[in-house]
Amino acid sequence: AARGLNGCVYFTVGTGIGGGVVSGGKIIHGLVHLELGHVLLRPMPNDPLPQGVCPFHIGCAEGLACGVAMERRWGSRAEELPNDHPAWELEADYLAQLCADAVVCYSPERIVMGGGVMHNPILLPMIRQKTTALLGGYVKDAALADGLETYIVAPGLGDNSGAVGALLLAAEAIDREQLAV
Repeated sequence: AARGLNGCVYFTVGTGIGGGVVSGGKIIHGLVHLELGHVLLRPMPNDPLPQGVCPFHIGCAEGLACGVAMERRWGSRAEELPNDHPAWELEADYLAQLCADAVVCYSPERIVMGGGVMHNPILLPMIRQKTTALLGGYVKDAALADGLETYIVAPGLGDNSGAVGALLLAAEAIDREQLAV
């Protein structure tokens, strides 16, 4: 979904929330790996579990929006919740905050959102709409002008993205090791 781009952000929303950032064609890595799931968000006033479920942080993205948080909050797994359940509006609110933070912090050319919670087809359009509202026109770029249809997207490889990425990283490591010999 980000082939040919120099910068993107990937979020996986499932049991937890994880993510990665590519900038200038390189994966950002610092002191430790990025912990994008632990970005702090503003709890929504209609949230029956505003502290979230993270044992380390009150109000982090993972604690508020991962599948475990949805199940604890609503008493059902995400895939069991009907499309008209208020869970999806709340989930979109939190994930839109995460996307808006990514836009202003990393200025990616695209945001890719995968993982089990993202399987509900109503969620991605809601996230796009709410991200647009949160940005409020602050970031001026043509990529953000079309309702974010091509800016916040699902993984091009679907649920295979993580496995394919791991294989590619392993292949690169083997190539580097063979060059060093």
